[in-house]
Amino acid sequence: MAGKPKLHYFNARGRMEPIRWLLAAAGVEFEEQFLESAEDLEKLKNDGYLMFQQVPMVEIDGMKLVQSRAILNYIASKYDLYGKDIKERALIDMYTEGMADLYEMILLLPLCRPEEKDTKIALIQEKTKNRYFPAFEKVLKSHEQDYLVGNKLSRADIQLVELLYFVEELDPSLISSFPLLQALKTRISNLPTLKKFLQPGSPRKPPTNAKSVEEARKIFKF
Repeated sequence: MAGKPKLHYFNARGRMEPIRWLLAAAGVEFEEQFLESAEDLEKLKNDGYLMFQQVPMVEIDGMKLVQSRAILNYIASKYDLYGKDIKERALIDMYTEGMADLYEMILLLPLCRPEEKDTKIALIQEKTKNRYFPAFEKVLKSHEQDYLVGNKLSRADIQLVELLYFVEELDPSLISSFPLLQALKTRISNLPTLKKFLQPGSPRKPPTNAKSVEEARKIFKF
């Protein structure tokens, strides 16, 4: 029997958090090997574990997978969270790529210069209200189903709900005009696997703060 997936990253959200969410939603227990120093990262590189010299890296099914989207695609395929056919998969890809654009803006916010922060937050708020949230609200309204694609849980739903929590931490008011997104968030959050993941003490990581940014700078030397 294969062992648990092992996640290699530092002890923060970063680019590993969507992978944690997806594994948790699939009900898959996983282990984490946290990088604590630049030397830990260098060892992974020197041991030949990182194809492109970068993390996240996930050991799963005898493979050492890198590149976040490739990892997410594999997990979604393995645990039947990637649609029933090529058309559904195309929709899931389209939706998650759109989510990734907004996710990236929020993810990089703690790294911006203090004098840029207010401008970047205003841009995130504007794009959330006028571009991204209306697009997903429209999808849910168009088919009146419980999930984004094929009326079945997929990685698109899970990644959207993660994004909704992410946005809510920045500005809780942004979701207030989108009742179908609010309902989706409640529905997905109440799935037994994710309900457990959203409880204190789970592998879900807290919001990025100055300490985790400093730790990242130490490990990744940026």
